[in-house]
Amino acid sequence: MRQQNVMWQPVVIELNRSLYSEEMVCSMSTQLFYIPETENLQGNEEMHSHLVPASYHRVTASGSAERIMNGEYDPSIVQTLVNCIQNAEQRDRNVRNGLQVMRNAAPSSYKPFIENIIRWQDDAERYLQNAKQLTMQVTGAAEGQGQSPYSQSQRAWPYF
Repeated sequence: MRQQNVMWQPVVIELNRSLYSEEMVCSMSTQLFYIPETENLQGNEEMHSHLVPASYHRVTASGSAERIMNGEYDPSIVQTLVNCIQNAEQRDRNVRNGLQVMRNAAPSSYKPFIENIIRWQDDAERYLQNAKQLTMQVTGAAEGQGQSPYSQSQRAWPYF
């Protein structure tokens, strides 16, 4: 694997970690729709209206990073990766708000379960931030990172 492709491996790893955490958030919060005590839990439906696109953007960012790591390169792939990270971040804020509403509205016996969902969401966001920082380093967008393997015209980053 060429050196510039190896540099993308940590981005792929962090995005995969974020995706795994997101899988847990999706699975657990959707499960609440199938439990009689929580099937109409305030905040869950609204939270899902942001969780679904957040998941889509994570999947797309991950696929873009995989393509770059495996040797495919076009500036539009990096731009897709960057924009999808940003879009996932924006959706995550609304997911978090919905989870807070859910926690506050949940029967006391389900509050620990929702706290667990929130911890998974924390992980999903943390790993996404790690991927963002690593992408900034690889593309040369972070100050003080030295010479980027990508020419100035190929950088996607004034977006961050």
